[in-house]
Amino acid sequence: MEISLPAWLGGLAGTIVAIVIYVPAIRIVERRWRAHSGPQSLEQRAAFEDRLSITRRAILGADIAILATIGYWIGKAIGDKGA
Repeated sequence: MEISLPAWLGGLAGTIVAIVIYVPAIRIVERRWRAHSGPQSLEQRAAFEDRLSITRRAILGADIAILATIGYWIGKAIGDKGA
């Protein structure tokens, strides 16, 4: 299996786009969750922060996996047309 340079560049571009999208997306999610959580005890706050941390990782992982794959496919398609 041969991997082309345009495919790798597309994957890299997709990863960069994923990270750029992640920052505002996580801020929106975090703001909404905090607004709905209301006053909490110390234990509830710790549990909330744990859930938020897991959610951040899941969003980042899914975001990178999906957009890097799409970028790779687009790069491969453009690279194959140029050849």
